[in-house]
Amino acid sequence: MTRRKWIFGVGVLALIGVVVLARGFWTTDGTSRPRQQAARVVPVEIGQAERKKVPVRLDALGSVTTMASVALKARLETAIVGVHFADGALVKEGDLLFTLDCRQIEADMKRVQAVIDGAQATLEQGLRDVERYTELASRNATPIVTLNNAQTQVNVARATADSNRAQLENLRVQLGYCAVRAPISGRMSMANVKVGNFVRPADTAPMATINQVSPVYVSFAVPQKNLPDIRQAIAAETATVEAIIPGEQKRATGTVSMIENTVDPATGMVMIRATMPNKDELLWPGTLVTAEMTMRVEDAVVVPSSAVQISQAGNFVFLVKDGVAKVQNVVVARQAGPEAVIASGLEGGETVVTDGQLLLSDGTRVNPRNAPGAAKPPAGS
Repeated sequence: MTRRKWIFGVGVLALIGVVVLARGFWTTDGTSRPRQQAARVVPVEIGQAERKKVPVRLDALGSVTTMASVALKARLETAIVGVHFADGALVKEGDLLFTLDCRQIEADMKRVQAVIDGAQATLEQGLRDVERYTELASRNATPIVTLNNAQTQVNVARATADSNRAQLENLRVQLGYCAVRAPISGRMSMANVKVGNFVRPADTAPMATINQVSPVYVSFAVPQKNLPDIRQAIAAETATVEAIIPGEQKRATGTVSMIENTVDPATGMVMIRATMPNKDELLWPGTLVTAEMTMRVEDAVVVPSSAVQISQAGNFVFLVKDGVAKVQNVVVARQAGPEAVIASGLEGGETVVTDGQLLLSDGTRVNPRNAPGAAKPPAGS
């Protein structure tokens, strides 16, 4: 009996131990989930919600276009005898670019001038004959027919002289075509022809092209929903544009000069054109740029963009107060660079979590790592 009692007592103690262990590792609702551990402090990084002046901007993909571009073509059928610019050079209006062979025109000018001189001499002789025959006819010393013939010769000589003077003027105009000068200031392309090449007005390829590079246009398309704000900004003279060039730290600035007079019905976009002074030639014709248009500046509350989280209910941030994280729903109006502009939900001055949100829930205790006086992590951690 003693042995049986001893075995029964050991079994009861074992059963009690199993029950105690089960209560320590299993939840009271009978499920197989482990018990929640004691609340712990989560290290986070924090930032501040600020109320400040924030620009209202609109970003779009744009392209750089020239204000003026001239393709130089010959107006004579002749040969090139001189090229007076380097490929890609910057030229000013009136600079000599090409010289064409004009010897034939010069010879024609001399021939026509000789005809003019002969006609002028015949005219002077005819005027003298008319004067003499007029006096003789008044005394019935010569037939009137002779006077009329002399007058006809005068008219013919005068017409010959005038016709050749017009022809000479035309040759002078053609002589001017032999010196091809820059009609605008700009930067030259490569010369498509060299000394000795024969050129014609019918040639399809230009001899060279000049592109005006200062100032230039930046053209970009925006959605039609932004058109009212843009028009108001232009009317208030607050609309400015910055062009961001890929791989370039500098930015080119300018002003909005026009809005296209119609919205593209296929895309719902409207074209905007900005004038950029481009004194340093930062913008190059044909370059794709990011056009950042500032329409106005207004007061707003901003937080670091990393503080804004997204849930099924909308955007929210974790506020930190008395070492505890609290969920605060917010409405984000737009992005302003590295910051999010808050339309509602914050007043400014609040402390928000910017890193470590994945370990947080409403009411979690936190330890801001970047707060003044916060404990530094151990070396090597």
